[in-house]
Amino acid sequence: MKILVTGGAGFIGSAVVREIINGSRDEVVNLDALTYAGNLQSVGLSADSERYVFEQVNICDREALDRVFQQHQPDAVMHLAAESHVDRSIDGPAVFVQTNVVGTYNLLEAARAFYLQLSEEQQQNFRFHHISTDEVYGDLHGTDDFFTESTPYAPSSPYSATKASSDHMVRAWGRTYGLPILVTNCSNNYGPYHFPEKLIPHMILNALDGKALPVYGDGLQIRDWLYVEDHARALLTVLKNGQPGETYNIGGNNEKTNISVVETICSLLEELVPNKPAGINQYRDLITYVKDRPGHDVRYAIDASKIKTELGWQPQETFESGIRKTVEWYLSNSVWWKNVLSGEYRLERMGSGR
Repeated sequence: MKILVTGGAGFIGSAVVREIINGSRDEVVNLDALTYAGNLQSVGLSADSERYVFEQVNICDREALDRVFQQHQPDAVMHLAAESHVDRSIDGPAVFVQTNVVGTYNLLEAARAFYLQLSEEQQQNFRFHHISTDEVYGDLHGTDDFFTESTPYAPSSPYSATKASSDHMVRAWGRTYGLPILVTNCSNNYGPYHFPEKLIPHMILNALDGKALPVYGDGLQIRDWLYVEDHARALLTVLKNGQPGETYNIGGNNEKTNISVVETICSLLEELVPNKPAGINQYRDLITYVKDRPGHDVRYAIDASKIKTELGWQPQETFESGIRKTVEWYLSNSVWWKNVLSGEYRLERMGSGR
């Protein structure tokens, strides 16, 4: 297959690109606007493959999207391009509406125009896979409930509201226009190449620098943590074997409070980096509780039984194994995250591919 991956220079998108190149014989067209969160260094050695092409294109640019479809003739689309940081969406929702709603509309229309040109056999094999989040479901207040594929949408933030909108559009384009769509909703991802503004890398890097580890509210918000490479494998499983028109929830089966995640990171750093910054007795002494964010969801928890039962996927990493791999990766890849923190990565755009 030739797979068009939007947002392929982002955290999850780059993991998908690496998985395709390293784990299959498929070709990748990596389409990314290279906004602040896009980093081609995250693609790694996969960019050297003859099966990899990069296109610097914004999904809001319909003309450029049409060119990409006509030039590369993809067999499938994996749509990951999105603005995805809740705090940023609260401070400035307009860009989230533009990218997540208007951009998805443009991509759907470009894909539909391309789809209509295909032969009947090509149409039967074509897929538009939209990758979304469990945050569209709102939150769970009890301890026994889980998000299923039929859970009603109740987004709490501008970010999740725009992702919910894009989910609805994708399903509408499937039903109204016959576009063969797939939708997946995932829990919180973590792992290598995670942008430092997100919780886990932010805590790792702040601790290494002897800075405060800010925890919202009481830190008892619960998230289901999914190792990003497990997620990439799940996404390709859905693309290859999922039933068009269906939705699949993808979770890590790892519910943790935010404070327990931070404490786990501190414990690992005690073991792996015992030589602390000056004046620090224990890493956990850096934990600081700060005012909670507006509309902060209490608990997310995914029921991933459908993808396990129907497609045979389940996560390979426990939270304990995945968080250790993640901390070790950041300790071994300081060049990557120092380039991000300094802004150097934005000055070192690595060409435009083949």
